[in-house]
This record gives sequence, structure tokens and C-alpha cells, in this order.
Amino acid sequence: MFSLANKVAIVTGASRGIGKVIAQVFAKAGAHVICVARSEDAIKSLADEINTNGGSASHVACDISDGEAFSSLITGTAKEQGRLDVLVNNAGITQDNLLMRMKEDQWDTVLNINLKGAFHGMKAAVRPMMKNRKGRIINITSIVGLTGNPGQSNYAASKAGLIGLSQSVAKEVATRGITVNCIAPGWIGTDMTDELSTDVREQFLSRIPANRIGSPEDIAYTALFLASDEASYITGQTITVDGGRVIN
Repeated sequence: MFSLANKVAIVTGASRGIGKVIAQVFAKAGAHVICVARSEDAIKSLADEINTNGGSASHVACDISDGEAFSSLITGTAKEQGRLDVLVNNAGITQDNLLMRMKEDQWDTVLNINLKGAFHGMKAAVRPMMKNRKGRIINITSIVGLTGNPGQSNYAASKAGLIGLSQSVAKEVATRGITVNCIAPGWIGTDMTDELSTDVREQFLSRIPANRIGSPEDIAYTALFLASDEASYITGQTITVDGGRVIN
């Protein structure tokens, strides 16, 4: 169950956090994982770790906001591997500011990476997936794309846009055996959240019914399910993985 044996998967933003754990979980499930990030040292280290532990991985350094480079990476991978089964658009950034103070380059940079990067990736991925009449595209959005958040209008717009983009493409490719879904993480534990004060952590936790911070594994195993054959009848959906935060 939930096996990715003999599947080829591309995971962006794989150098750390959620992307890194998704790559590790996919490899354990049997996929050959192409780890993508801007930092070559970090993804080389991850690919080496996966291969050392008995998995199968390679790495490619790429700035996904460069549409031509990202598209070439995907088409080249599909040609070299003979197939492309899964694309996980996980790479994303924040450049927070109140709308009145937000500079245009802060808006453009966040939208170009978080939304336009996914557009280029999806556009390139659907062609080899259509050829195989099967594929999985998983976009990592955020509950901020559903609820908004002060000081994050650019980030919220990019993540809300990703949901709309995913729903539209899901309708276009459903008859070809390709599913397109989103995962919307809530508060996930990272090095940054570990540094929050006790008072701030308690304030956040009071708004989460599960009363705990999520882990990258919570997202990775959701992605594994969506990438699997068992999820073939799920498309155009956004799964919130947030301990109940958006309902509270």
C-alpha cells in the first residue's frame, strides 16, 4: 500500500524542511527521487544520504523562478528516466510586509517563485505524464492561502493562486489519468518555530484543536498518499494538514 516502486518523482525545495522529508519518504516508498533546490551542496548531501540508505536519488540545482531552466529540468528528467510519475511543487519563499509598505519587487519575487514557478513546472510535467496516461502533481500551498494573514498579502495571493491553478489544470488533465492536488500545511515545526518564546508558542497552540505543532512528516505522508495509486480518484482537492486550525 502507498508504494512508489519504479516511479520517478521530482521534488522542489528539497534542501530542507518539508521538501527534504518528502524526498526521503518518497525514496523509502521506492521512488527514484530527483532532489531540486537552488543550493547544490544541500541537495547533493540529501541525494547522497538517500543513496547510502538504500534508496535511489539524484540532484539538480535549479532556481524554479527561471521558467526555461525549470522546464528543461523536467523535460530532461522525463527523457533520461523514460518517464515522470510525480511532481511535487514545494519550493516557496516569504517576503513579509504590510501592503502599504510592500515594495513591488517583494510582490514579484514571491509570486514568481511560489506561483509562476509551479506554473512552469506543471506545464512541462503534463506532457510526459499525458504520454504515459498517468501522473501525480502535488502542490504545497498553505492555510494562509485559505484564510489570509496580515503582512503576507503577497504570500497569501501566491498560495491562493496555486489552489485555483491546481483546480483548473486538474479539470484539463483528468481524463488522461493525471491528478492535481494541493496540500495546505498549518503550523509546521522548523528551526524558526523552535526559537519562538513560550508565550508565543502557547498563543499559537491555543488556536489549534490538536494542541500540537505539526511535523514535516505529517505533510510528507499526505504527499505519499496523493502520489500513490490508491489516490487515483482524488483530484482538484486541497487537503489541509493543520491540526484543525482553519476550523477553529
